[in-house]
Amino acid sequence: MIATVTLTTNAQELTALEIVKKADQKTRGETSQGSMTMKIVRPDWDRTVEMKSWSKGDDYFLIYITAPAKDKGQVFLKREKEMWNWVPSIDRMIKIPPSMMMQSWMGSDFTNDDLVKQSSIVKDYTHKLLGEEMIRGEECYKIELTPLPDAPVVWGKIISWITKDGFNNWKNEYYDEDIVLINIENAYDLKDFGDRTLPSRIEIEPVDEPGNKTVLIMSDMQFNKPIDDGFFTQQNMKRVR
Repeated sequence: MIATVTLTTNAQELTALEIVKKADQKTRGETSQGSMTMKIVRPDWDRTVEMKSWSKGDDYFLIYITAPAKDKGQVFLKREKEMWNWVPSIDRMIKIPPSMMMQSWMGSDFTNDDLVKQSSIVKDYTHKLLGEEMIRGEECYKIELTPLPDAPVVWGKIISWITKDGFNNWKNEYYDEDIVLINIENAYDLKDFGDRTLPSRIEIEPVDEPGNKTVLIMSDMQFNKPIDDGFFTQQNMKRVR
């Protein structure tokens, strides 16, 4: 009887992949759209960027910059495996090559890849459950993500802490190809966005640059509202507001 109970309990436990899928799907939804503010903090200055964003599944992502004035109107588009940047001030459409995905986005501590989720944490990595840890009052699954051979990813390894209550991505550590820790990302301030509760503030700090930090605050998000594929086109990059 004891053996039977143990087997039943284990069978009900989630795998690392299932946990990551739940967290990823909750963050993305079938579609998402909303507005957010990014604050770039440096030891001797800071800068704020405001934006709107739209996404659909893994393949489509669009960001429209609304402030500051000198950047207003810039648009970033991810469409399947390609990424583009429309810069109205110089009337140019710039293709961002895969080699640029590790570059800073808008001068922040986020990379181009972070913002448009070019790589998929579900499809491009293997997932190993390392255990459970308490992080800022939340009991979390601790999961190691290792890239698959030839996967189009920028990180050599990611360690994720996902809350057991709600499957929120609560903390991430990002390592380079030499498995050196580069960035630490933490999520805070749970907030209701329609049918789901998500962290509304994400902070990312580079390990080797003390005093540097980027804070992303989501002020409004809607999920699963239909968006046509045609919204995510180079033509629409010049029209979207």
